[in-house]
Amino acid sequence: MPWIVGVSGASGTPYAAAVLRALLAAGESVDLVVSRASRLTLLDETGISFRDAHWRHDLREWLARGADGKPDTFDADVSGVRHWSAGDLAAGPSSGSYPTKGMLIVPASTACVAGVALGLSKDLLQRAASVTLKERRRLVVAVRETPLDGRTLRHLVTLDDAGASVVPASPAFYAGATHIQDLVDFVAGRVLDAAGVGHGLYRRWRGDLGGARPTG
Repeated sequence: MPWIVGVSGASGTPYAAAVLRALLAAGESVDLVVSRASRLTLLDETGISFRDAHWRHDLREWLARGADGKPDTFDADVSGVRHWSAGDLAAGPSSGSYPTKGMLIVPASTACVAGVALGLSKDLLQRAASVTLKERRRLVVAVRETPLDGRTLRHLVTLDDAGASVVPASPAFYAGATHIQDLVDFVAGRVLDAAGVGHGLYRRWRGDLGGARPTG
C-alpha cells in the first residue's frame, strides 16, 4: 500500500523533496498530490514548473535538487510514485475504499490546516486528508508558518484531537548540522518518525552532551 504525500502552498518545498526521497529509498510507494498553490511556491523556490502532463520529468528534477538549490545533487528514481492531479476529486485517494498506509502533508500551509480541520475538501489534498482521518489511518501534518495565530492553533488542536500528528517544521541543532540540507533532513526525518517509517536522515540523540560539536 502507498503513502499519500500532499504538498501544500507553504514555503518549504525542500522538506517535501527530502520526505519523498526518503520514502522511496525505504522502498515505500507514494501517491503524490501537489496543490495548485504549492506549484507557485515550487516555481518561486526552485524555478521548477510542476506540470501534470510532464510530472515525472518535473518531479525527477525537483528531487534531484539540493536544499541549497544546486541541481543534480541527488539521484532521483521516481518509479515508485503515482501522481494524482489536485483537481481530480474522483482519484483513488478520494475514497476510503482506496487502501493506503496513511498521509503526510509536507509542508502544510495554514490554509491547508484550516481546510482539513474544517473538513472542507476543496481539492484532492484536503479530501484525501479527510478520508485518512475518517478511516483512522495515520495523518502527519508538517505545519510551516510563523507566527501562528489563535485560529491556526485551534485548527491544529482539532487535528490533534482527530488523531493526526502535528509536526512543526522546526529544525534542531543537536544532530550536528553543518549544511542547510542537514536542517531540512532533520525535519523530514521527524515527519517520517511520526509516520513510523525508518530512515537515516539525522543523527539521533544518544544522551551524550556535546556530541554534536565539531571536533578539531
